[in-house]
Amino acid sequence: MAAPNIVNVATINAKTDMFALATTGAITILTNASNSGVVVQVNSIYVANVDGTNNADISIDIHNGVATAGASSSAAGVGFALASTVVVPADATVVVLDKNSPVFLEEAMSISAAPSAADDLEVVISYQEIS
Repeated sequence: MAAPNIVNVATINAKTDMFALATTGAITILTNASNSGVVVQVNSIYVANVDGTNNADISIDIHNGVATAGASSSAAGVGFALASTVVVPADATVVVLDKNSPVFLEEAMSISAAPSAADDLEVVISYQEIS
């Protein structure tokens, strides 16, 4: 697992991914594969509650392992909390991470999201792949 040198950057690719959290299990929302040759700078994570009536909780973890994005994060190594059981009020959005406090994913690292209720929360994650 290498940590690419980001002083001599050749390429920066900006990306945004979106997930509707359809189950209550943790799913991988972003992964940086082993031997990718990139470091991923996570600039923002937004969690929106699309249920007009009920609050829902979200937990976001960073893992020292990888799993396929959109899949269960059970194979993604040990998880460490970025946000733990944070309440997202009905019809509201919570900013879990913003550009003022980025997180870097080295190779073989990932981020997962685990909602307390199925079909109530949506996640938008903005990041840059740097090589």
